[in-house]
Amino acid sequence: MTHRVGFVVFDGVTLLDVSGPAEVLHQAGRLGHPYDLVMISACGGEVRTSTGMPLSGTVTAAGAGRVDTVLVAGGDRLAEQPVDAELLATTRAVAERATRVASVCTGAFVLAGLGLLDGRRAATHWRHAGTLARRHPRVRVEPDAIHVRDGRFVTSAGISAGIDLTLALVEDDHGAGAARRIARELVVFLRRPGGQSQFTTPAPAPARDGLLRPLIDSVLADPAADHDLPSMARAAAVSPRHLTRLFHAELGTTPARWVERVRLDHARRLLLDGHSVTSVARHSGFGSDETLRRVFLRHLGTTPTAYRQRFTSTSASTGTARGPFPGAGDAVGHRGA
Repeated sequence: MTHRVGFVVFDGVTLLDVSGPAEVLHQAGRLGHPYDLVMISACGGEVRTSTGMPLSGTVTAAGAGRVDTVLVAGGDRLAEQPVDAELLATTRAVAERATRVASVCTGAFVLAGLGLLDGRRAATHWRHAGTLARRHPRVRVEPDAIHVRDGRFVTSAGISAGIDLTLALVEDDHGAGAARRIARELVVFLRRPGGQSQFTTPAPAPARDGLLRPLIDSVLADPAADHDLPSMARAAAVSPRHLTRLFHAELGTTPARWVERVRLDHARRLLLDGHSVTSVARHSGFGSDETLRRVFLRHLGTTPTAYRQRFTSTSASTGTARGPFPGAGDAVGHRGA
């Protein structure tokens, strides 16, 4: 029996959240593993995507028939305002009878709004991970994950990560070989290196407390200076214990972790500006190449050199293809950014 996948869509849905997974499933069909795709919306008919392009021929939940896998696509509105009752009801109706339920990007807000992710691990777009965690505190949000599986629920990070998620679903259904062949055809990695933290552009949160504001400004101005806990406490004219309490209250982290994150952000900028790894380590406050490498691996899941190659410019992609797209008989390693 052909596996049926129901895409839950709505006005403002992100087009790539739908087209990316749909193309993966289309390629699976070309390999002899057909999937029957159906677009489901609250009212049926035409749905307008975030680009303005329409999706026609959507059906209501009642008209969708049997659905084996539900995939809830994302859209900015899901994170920016409460999910509307009609979308929740539509998703509930099809999810109740599906054997597998997935979401792409902010589609996780719909599943969380139904309580389906309570007590479970989940992923969403890095930009909205904090919002998901605050709005649904019973969901164990994993902000760095590309996709997360917990029971019959699978959630992915932002937008293009829907391709990663769907490759994983095809692998579940038909094995790694099928997923690998599809990844080659789409010119993507089967599994991308690192998590989505490498794509973030984090800015240290401004502190409201008057004691922290001058201290934070001084660290941002010179990340490589000595910013251990005693020196920072002296600069703020408070005890180390009180400074730690202030950081937890204002920034949700410890002074040491915050300083490391500031230095990491500075290191990323220096790398993209063309500095050598050794120079970046020195000017960002990490001291050695090895320390810099360990911090990159811990926070971003990649090395400084790989990060620079991946994010400096698109011009590097115009050369000869290497590495992740070997011949049909070779193994594929990881899916790239």
